Amino acid sequence: MNAFYLYKRYISVSFKSQMQYKVSFVLQVIGQLLGTAIEFLGVWALFSRFNSIGTWTLGEVALFYGMVNVSFACADALGRGFDTFGKIIKSGDFDRLLLRPRTTVLQLLGTEFTLKRIGRFFQGFVVIGWSLATLHIPFTLKILWLLSSSFLGGVALFVGIVIMQATLTFWTIESLEIMNILTYGGVETAEYPFSIYRKWFQQFFTFLVPLACVNYFPLLAVLGKENTFSAPLWFCYISPMAGILFLIVALQFWKLGERHYCSTGS
Repeated sequence: MNAFYLYKRYISVSFKSQMQYKVSFVLQVIGQLLGTAIEFLGVWALFSRFNSIGTWTLGEVALFYGMVNVSFACADALGRGFDTFGKIIKSGDFDRLLLRPRTTVLQLLGTEFTLKRIGRFFQGFVVIGWSLATLHIPFTLKILWLLSSSFLGGVALFVGIVIMQATLTFWTIESLEIMNILTYGGVETAEYPFSIYRKWFQQFFTFLVPLACVNYFPLLAVLGKENTFSAPLWFCYISPMAGILFLIVALQFWKLGERHYCSTGS
């Protein structure tokens, strides 16, 4: 509880610092909103030309698009400290974090809660609402469970990926930009149903990086297409837990990297 209280204080300080320049903050939120809105216009233009992708309609793809963007927006806001960890390593500031009587994970999570990601979150949320309304999907307890578990699993997965990227910095010093293939690239990949990709690609994002588990399978159940693609209904309900398991593995990997940390001496 003490750690939770401290984290709330971290977030409170972060909020106050970001709201010092309110006009700048509003413009950043609008920029995030418009940037992601233009992405969805690209999806809309694709469907206006070809009508469908296989058996998938625009309304169905919009659900995948909205869910992955909402999850990533929250994960990106939470994990900003890990995303900029390379600078902390190079400057030697990580030594200060080690001297404090709190876990480094808590301190890095509390470095900054990026409020401007509200723009991406709101745009994804609107797309989800439009999709559910267009497809006439009733908002039942079943649907609520599938959507909420997909959201939480997605947030955990993307935070885990960012932690993995930061952990590698213990050995490489420079942050590996190739990991953005799994973050920003993963978002663009999950905006479409995984059934349209090749088998090896589906297997990679199911068993190694379980992006399909947190986004594709639960939404199949929401759309009532689990039988069409031979996905057991019970698996659709529990598959988002793979994102939480991935985060646990990432945290264990972080502890391993922390034990091998050598100060820069600066």
